[in-house]
Amino acid sequence: MTTQEVKRKLTAILSADVKGYSRLMGEDEKGTVRTLNAYREVMASLTQQHHGRVVDATGDNLLAEFSSVVDAVECAVGIQKELKTRNTELPENRRMEFRIGVNLGDVIEEGGRIYGDGINIAARIESLSEAGGICISGTAFDQVRNKVDLGYKYLGEQTVKNIALPVRMYRVLMEPEEAGKVIGEKKAKPRKWQKAALIVLAILIVGTSAFVIWRLYLRPAPPLEVASKEKMAFPLPDKPSIAVLPFVNMSGDKEQEYFSDGLTEEIINALSKLPRVFVIARNSTFIYKGKPAKVQQVAEDLGVRYILEGSVRREGNRIRITAQLIDALTGHHLFSERYDRELKDIFAMQDEITKKVITALQVKLTAGEMAGMMAKGTKNLDAYIKYMQAMEFSSKATKEGNAQAKKILEEALALDPEYPRVYMGLAITHFFDVWFGTTESPQQSLARAFELAQKAISLDDSNAAAYSVLGLVYMMKKQYDKAIAECERAVSLDPNSAENIHRLGMVLNYAARPEEAIPYLQNAIRLNPFPSASFFIILAASYRDSGQYEKAIEASKKALQREPNTHFAYIHMAVSYIRLGQEKEARAAAAEILRINPKFSLERYAKILPFPQPVADRIIEDLRKAGLK
Repeated sequence: MTTQEVKRKLTAILSADVKGYSRLMGEDEKGTVRTLNAYREVMASLTQQHHGRVVDATGDNLLAEFSSVVDAVECAVGIQKELKTRNTELPENRRMEFRIGVNLGDVIEEGGRIYGDGINIAARIESLSEAGGICISGTAFDQVRNKVDLGYKYLGEQTVKNIALPVRMYRVLMEPEEAGKVIGEKKAKPRKWQKAALIVLAILIVGTSAFVIWRLYLRPAPPLEVASKEKMAFPLPDKPSIAVLPFVNMSGDKEQEYFSDGLTEEIINALSKLPRVFVIARNSTFIYKGKPAKVQQVAEDLGVRYILEGSVRREGNRIRITAQLIDALTGHHLFSERYDRELKDIFAMQDEITKKVITALQVKLTAGEMAGMMAKGTKNLDAYIKYMQAMEFSSKATKEGNAQAKKILEEALALDPEYPRVYMGLAITHFFDVWFGTTESPQQSLARAFELAQKAISLDDSNAAAYSVLGLVYMMKKQYDKAIAECERAVSLDPNSAENIHRLGMVLNYAARPEEAIPYLQNAIRLNPFPSASFFIILAASYRDSGQYEKAIEASKKALQREPNTHFAYIHMAVSYIRLGQEKEARAAAAEILRINPKFSLERYAKILPFPQPVADRIIEDLRKAGLK
């Protein structure tokens, strides 16, 4: 970002999220998404009515900004009152309650997005709010105290994560009888004459000393908020289990966002190569990015014991990284470190943090495991950042994202022609060109993908993902034994990689071995509890091809909840409905395929379908029965 592009401003920020969202999704995904979408419409409408704008709405979070703090607080009150009314129409266990935080702070604006500590503080305040409640910062309170008919309860100065100074905080009291009240604020004492002041000062010094002694040595420790094994969404594994939360970018610069994300991903990649550690995939931990998440809640959502979190601040050629590892079952910090180094030492710091985690988890490594954990990367930071940008586009699983990823990866390759992961990333883009139909020669695209994956391996023979890409290419060529062997090698090198395990399940399914594929695909979802649509798409295909048609339809619907415009899920649904004798439902699914992809052709689909011929022929015939041509 150039200096000319930076625009700073003071703005009122409203941050909101759903209390207990993971529980609601676990009990009824479809119903939760339906309620969330309806409530978001209400919140967006009220935001507009109060002269604000919605900046972002990802997951269960909503972020809005206002030019007036009064507007922001009145909007927050309007939201909570309207949602309270709507919740009375729902069963108690299905009610969706939002927590809201409002802050007045300085932000950076770029392309309609806003960044900075002003937003971070709003999010932290929100996390301390009650369900259905509102909390505001001291800066916001100072602007609205005598301008809105509300009451306030002073909550003191709160220390919030990744914010250097404590934040003055107030809870908004919305009941009419509370209007005008400010509960809990201490009033300043009248000034005393000098002699009395000296006496008071002496008393304070003695009292303070006694308080410090009591606080440090005599006061009972406050109760810790800890995770419960009984509330875990999944049973704890029988080995150390960990989730690495996205390291917080302490700068508003988007380029630094890629930098902090890259640090997180590198640590996850290194840990995932260890067979004696259970590591949650990046896709699932990144759903907490930019959101205030309590350690014990994350542990329960993901079914892990340990949480690693931290922050990154880059200033010129210097970088500061903080990292702490927490045992969610006890609340204890196993370590908390701060690293202040030159930027050129970033990759060494990644390795140090990873080693520190391994030591804290008391996992003993062989020399080979330690060597394999430290992947060969690049020393060119610009190439590194471009690689991270490209992977963000690639993860969208669209032909547009795939094309953009390829373009950025070519730029990264020009910066560092010896960067193994760039070759692996390019191989994936050429592979997906075949599936997206964006290549004139599928054979040439597959050959190019194979060549690039081999190049990645020649530069780094521990690059597990490159082996799995070779497996995918062999799969497309219907060389199933070679495909399975390459994917099995990838999993042996990176046993915690949800992506590689998913790909092994995929090639087993396309090799007409769906019963063997299903456990791998289920394991991939356990490692990635909040996966992309593709995980459920392949699971649906395996259920379909093993004759479990109801499960296939259920998995397809889960894929559509994550990506409503993926026609592959509707393909599996159409075939499953035909085999269940439900032609009406099959034709409805076929209509959705054509809505999403009007140029869909059975002839073209048959050419890329990598099943053995009898399996492929049956699928094409079933799709024809569903009304496709």
